[in-house]
Amino acid sequence: MQVNNRLFEIVYILMQKKKITAKELADKFEVSIRTIYRDIEILSRANIPIYTIKGKDGGIGLLDEYVLNKTILSEKEQNQILFALQGMKKVVGEDEKDILEKLSILFNKKVNDWIKIDFSNWGKDKTQKERFEMIKTAILNKNKIEFIYYNSNGNESKRIVEPLQIWFKDKSWYLISYCKLKEDYRIFKIARIKEIKILEEHFERELPKEKKEEKYKLKNILLELEINKEMAYRVYDEFESKEISKKENGNFIVKVEYPENEWVYGYILSFGEHIKVLSPDKAKNIIKYKLEKTLKNYL
Repeated sequence: MQVNNRLFEIVYILMQKKKITAKELADKFEVSIRTIYRDIEILSRANIPIYTIKGKDGGIGLLDEYVLNKTILSEKEQNQILFALQGMKKVVGEDEKDILEKLSILFNKKVNDWIKIDFSNWGKDKTQKERFEMIKTAILNKNKIEFIYYNSNGNESKRIVEPLQIWFKDKSWYLISYCKLKEDYRIFKIARIKEIKILEEHFERELPKEKKEEKYKLKNILLELEINKEMAYRVYDEFESKEISKKENGNFIVKVEYPENEWVYGYILSFGEHIKVLSPDKAKNIIKYKLEKTLKNYL
């Protein structure tokens, strides 16, 4: 355990207990008693009101009224840390629970459960959470991972990658990684990753600055759509007010810009007979082609 982490843990332990002996601390952290006393000296020099009492009932203690904010962090900084940790706990699971509880004790604050986030699909929570946790673990431990990937056309391929970063972008999770098959940086939609395995092989690669989000931005397409008034609930749920106007017949005209990929055409088709692409011609032709192919399945 690093020295800074041990010092933090010592303060946390002392805030939970009235007193503890140097031997108990030494045993817990697997260091010498001399090292513990050296840590106590460091904490004292940092103006943390720690004290020692010799004798049979002696030990190391902390003044009862002490909370961390009196020496290190402002009220605003404390709240920002707690809110951020609480948000992270909601997004990635319960791993941050212990840290959140420790800091709330240190700051002498009751945590306000101010946010609830659930990015999982209905009925798929366990599988998606396990996949996410495996990728997160591999990134933090710098382990390569192996998985089966299905691209937007449904083609299957086996990939071994060096996982570097997870993104949440426009309702979906993505993995940024270095792909051994393509010998380049690639972005993978996590929902299309199957049969994931963490490999024992480690890597040292970092995500270069020039490979950040700009590298992976897709070309956008500006769509003009006419959506039937029966779909009002979706229009107001899924588009911004500035993107929406109404026709005299009650139908909606929506002008929206999306990254041009297979998803956007699938999204348009999800409106069924209640939508018409007005522009651009390229999008109209692609939707027409997909509808004709679909119709052939029923001939």
